[in-house]
Amino acid sequence: MTDTYSTYEAKARLSEILRAVESGRTVRISRRGIAIAEIRPLPAAPATLEERIAELTARGEITPATRPSVPVRPIAHRPGALERFLADRDG
Repeated sequence: MTDTYSTYEAKARLSEILRAVESGRTVRISRRGIAIAEIRPLPAAPATLEERIAELTARGEITPATRPSVPVRPIAHRPGALERFLADRDG
């Protein structure tokens, strides 16, 4: 079911409109009797990262890697880097 509010009513009743949308209803906003916007509930978000990746892959927004993943290793390890950074910052 779709409810329609004028822009004036929508500003005055925003909390009420949001509660209606949370309960699954769609709300239209009109200006001078012409619908200009529609507020509807968002689709449920995937529960896991794997589901989200599968969804994005299916929509073509991401593609699987073409080569095997390589572990990331630090370029260099210098003990005491944090202490030197803090000393330089405070000094």
